[in-house]
Amino acid sequence: MRGSIAPARHGHEGDERIVSEIDTTTDTPGASPDFVQSLARGLSVVKAFDAAHPQRTLSDVAKATGLTRATARRFLLTLAELGYVRTDGSRFWLTPRVLELGYSYLSSLTLPDVARPHLEALAAAVRESTSVSVLDGDDIVYVARVPVTRIMTVSITLGTRFPAHATSMGRVLLAGLTPAGLDAYLARAELTPLTGRTVVTADDLRAQLDRVRRDGYCVVDQELEEGLRSLAAPIRDASGAVVAAVNISTHAARYTREVVDEELAPAVVAAAAAISADLASTQTH
Repeated sequence: MRGSIAPARHGHEGDERIVSEIDTTTDTPGASPDFVQSLARGLSVVKAFDAAHPQRTLSDVAKATGLTRATARRFLLTLAELGYVRTDGSRFWLTPRVLELGYSYLSSLTLPDVARPHLEALAAAVRESTSVSVLDGDDIVYVARVPVTRIMTVSITLGTRFPAHATSMGRVLLAGLTPAGLDAYLARAELTPLTGRTVVTADDLRAQLDRVRRDGYCVVDQELEEGLRSLAAPIRDASGAVVAAVNISTHAARYTREVVDEELAPAVVAAAAAISADLASTQTH
């Protein structure tokens, strides 16, 4: 039956070998002695599924994660018994239950609740989609969004991730890092070209971030996707630290750059300031 899966069998030839491959200690050079390798491997199996690969075979998962087929099978069976994965016997896919893994984090934040009315007001004023993101590693992650029109080929939902270097919100968040934090990011990040306009050198990106700090907002023109222009401003906590970013996304042909700077930028900066004020209020009470 579709969606059901037989439990893993025990006591058969090869099971001891499979169990031995799922080590609870680390074999990663330089990792902490408290690092749990099996947990990292299990999470890599979950992350093997994405918008481009919503369903995968056992071989697909093994190849995507670098695990052996036996180890990948063991993790998939475990995830299936826990309700995070389903299968028709040959292909596997995630279930909505995986949303629980991120919901605890999102539901603990006051930021989405604080930002929501301001995003709605901003979207109504400019008639464009508005969003709030936070920085997670080298990516931005969407934590709140009010869509008006769909202008991207990729659907954006809560939890959607994009490379920070090619997005307006990402650059606002990178501009808010400490000098040491920015140096560490540039040392490890892959500044992948997503369009012919994407900034791909550390020097060019530093120059863009200097401009963000000077202007108080950021405009990214068709660097994430052709035809997409976005602008963002920083959201600050009670201490003044940049903790998130709010943006407006629009089609590049809809406004000239002059209109973006003269009309849309003040609107997004004002929204960011209002969210920051409300956020600071929740943190001081």
